[in-house]
Amino acid sequence: MADNENFSADYWREKLTPEQYRICREKGTERPFTGEYWQQFNPGNYRCRCCGELLFAADTKFDAGCGWPSFYAPVNKAAIREHLDRSHGMYRTEVVCRHCDCHLGHVFTDGPEPTGLRYCINSASILFVPNEP
Repeated sequence: MADNENFSADYWREKLTPEQYRICREKGTERPFTGEYWQQFNPGNYRCRCCGELLFAADTKFDAGCGWPSFYAPVNKAAIREHLDRSHGMYRTEVVCRHCDCHLGHVFTDGPEPTGLRYCINSASILFVPNEP
């Protein structure tokens, strides 16, 4: 079970901006090429916006040309959960934070080596933490 069951919708609305709430808690998607991190390639790590769980390392980020931050692997596969998503007439695999059930984005099988995966993640769902000098 995700830990977010202890928190109400009001808690999340207070903690997140309206756009972050729509994406993280209501499974929304930001428009491509508009998110804070889609063009960022600085060294560091990406954490869950809602709970701070470590999700992705910057050295697994690549430019997929899709307009969203894309990674070929999570830092720890146990940090995420995957669900079948049949919304909008599509069959996709949704990715959520295992700790708090934050909607992160989707994973596709058209990524680069070594995994062949593309974790297509909403900037609103993650928080970049740069490496310390």
